Amino acid sequence: MGDKVFVAELNKATAAEMKPGLLTRRTLAYNDQIMLCHFTLEEGLMLELHKHLAVQVGYVIKGKVRFIKDDGTSFVATAGTSYVFDSNEVHGIDRVYEPTELVECFSPMRPEYV
Repeated sequence: MGDKVFVAELNKATAAEMKPGLLTRRTLAYNDQIMLCHFTLEEGLMLELHKHLAVQVGYVIKGKVRFIKDDGTSFVATAGTSYVFDSNEVHGIDRVYEPTELVECFSPMRPEYV
């Protein structure tokens, strides 16, 4: 097994500006099989359609965001909403209505987020 982080505190995790001023990621605990990340999204963020090997399971802590898929469907997620995108399922974000916080798990872990 490779690198891993057993315990992480949100306020001590390094913030990675994925889209400056709009999207920040904090990678929390992970091992080779799974990774937990915290994201902050600001109003105005749009995230292009993309896909990745990892299954992505998320939960909205606060805020409101609309996810889109390449088949033209979309859904709005608000505080308390959970969701999943399968491996290689094309998805993105076309609207963040208000400042939003998410936690997401990726399996397998995403090495580019370490």
